Formats: sequence, structure tokens, C-alpha cells
Amino acid sequence: MADKPNRREILETAGLAFLAMQSGSAAGEMPYRTLGKTGQMVSCLGLGGYHIGKPKLSSSEAIRLIRQALDRGMNFMDNSWDYNQGESEIRMGNALRDGYRQKAFLMTKFDGRTKESASQQIDESLKRLQTDHLDLLQFHENIRFDDPDRFFAPGGANEALVAAQKAGKTRFIGFTGHKDPHIHLYMLELARNHGFNFDTIQMPINVLDAQFRSFGKLVVPEAQKMGLGILGMKSMGDTVILKSKAVTAEECLQYALSQPTSVVITGIDSQQILDQAFRIASGFKPLTPQQISAILKKTASVASTGEYELFKTTSHFDSTAQHPEWLGPETPRVQQLGKDA
Repeated sequence: MADKPNRREILETAGLAFLAMQSGSAAGEMPYRTLGKTGQMVSCLGLGGYHIGKPKLSSSEAIRLIRQALDRGMNFMDNSWDYNQGESEIRMGNALRDGYRQKAFLMTKFDGRTKESASQQIDESLKRLQTDHLDLLQFHENIRFDDPDRFFAPGGANEALVAAQKAGKTRFIGFTGHKDPHIHLYMLELARNHGFNFDTIQMPINVLDAQFRSFGKLVVPEAQKMGLGILGMKSMGDTVILKSKAVTAEECLQYALSQPTSVVITGIDSQQILDQAFRIASGFKPLTPQQISAILKKTASVASTGEYELFKTTSHFDSTAQHPEWLGPETPRVQQLGKDA
């Protein structure tokens, strides 16, 4: 008689079945998935906004790569107000001219923690992206425990996000973060307490995450219960995970795609990397529980301390820590309460 499957095997099998049901076909080479409760169909891989704005990549080449990605069916476009001093949004805005905006599911993020600072950044992003609306707008870098508190404080960024949605500047709303899964859980707790509904949630999903401060174990199940579109990032940790020599780029993407993600956002800054992304996506089949276990086993030693997940253990990827002025001042109430404290 076969051994009775354990709870982990049951969950893994259920997750793979979920992915099989969610995956669909695009007109080109890219499978599509459903973005949570929004019902929107998005490419299983998304084009990362940070890499497309890197100085080593010319503006003309960036535009060419973005348009080729869209033509081949990669419709999810990631960006942020702070990427490369705005150059990433400027390049994407130029790429989305001449009818390409209609092909894109366009997302960007803002850093402001107050209504005023967030509103200003949102409007700047729309101008750079040359559009009157976003498909998805997200509160960026939820990486400190006070970030959820500041988001929901009177005069906080949530008011800017709600106002933007009511004004038709964005269809859907979400938040991101890469530091600690408990901060994500705290944001979701405050959202429930305030009757606030997010549509999406963005977090690290990679081969090392499962064994150190795991978003996959702690946050993904909660996000699924709430019907949120799960956006995976840091599948390779901006190449840092590859420096561990434990896994290949293909294994990193296959693992992330085998998790219950709507989109895995990946950095693309060359034709070679773009072609690699489409090759992996077009031939993708969810990894089996046995294959996942094998990957986790061979990465266990390099994953245990977070050494190769710098976004969790250092401030290297924390743009708002390096530029606190982007957050905006504390709200007047906080300033008054803290006076002479």
C-alpha cells in the first residue's frame, strides 16, 4: 500500500492543479494567468521596469525590447516612480506610444507615505508614462513595520490611492515589499481592520525564500484566501541568487512560475534575456513536488542565513531607505503628538 500523502504534498499538488487551471494561451508565445479577483488576464512573466531603465541600455534599445515583448504577448509592464530617477517610466511611456498602450497591462508604484507626497508622485508617473490611467497602482516598499501604520494614518497614502482610483487614474490597487513577511501580514491585518480592499500583493518568490523568512510560506496562503493577485519578484535577486552557484536562471524562473503567482516579474535588459524569458514561458510546465523538493534540498545550505537574499538582510535594495525624502513628512497629527516627546 502506498504511503498516505502528508499535508505538504497535498498542498503542493493542490498548488500545481491551481496553476494548471489558471494558465491559458496568449496570441503569441506567452501563457496568461488570472490576476486574482480582478479577473484580468496577464502574462505569466512580466517585464521589470528597473532593468529597462539602466544606463547601460540605450533608450532606443529599451523601447525596442518593450515593444517586442508586447508584440510577443508579454502584456504585464512593471515600473516605479523612483526607478533610475524616472528614466524607466520615461522610456516605457515612449514605448507605449503608437498604439502600444492598448497592448499593455501597465503597473507602476509610488513611495510617498502621505496623501500629498503620494498624489504628487502618482501624477508625475502618469505624465512620464504618457497615459491618463494605470491598470494597477501600488504602494511601494512596505519594508518597515511603521509603513502600514503610515499608509492608513489620517492623511496617509491610502487616501491618495483611493482618490486616484475614484478619479479613474488607476483601475486596481496593491502594495509591494521585500523585507519581512510579517510586515506584509501586518499590512493585510490593518487593511481588514479598515475595511480596505487591495487587489494585488507583490513579494519575493524564489528558490531560497522557502528556507529563510519565507513569504511563500507565510504570506501566499493569506493572499490566496483573500483572492489577491500574487505578483512574484526577486526570482533571481537581481542575479545575486545566481552567484550562489546553486541554481540556474532557468530553474529560478521555473520555480517561481510553479508557485501560485499571477505574474513573475523579471528583469530584461537584452535580447538574449528577453528570448530566454519567452523560451521558458512558452514551454513551461509546473514543476512536480519531487522536482521542487530536489531544488529546495540543493539550495538549503545557501538559503539558511539569507546571505543571497540581500533584499531581506541588507538595505542594498531599499531605495526609500537611501532616499527618505521620497516618503514625505510625518502627518501633522503625528508631528503634534510627538512634539516635545
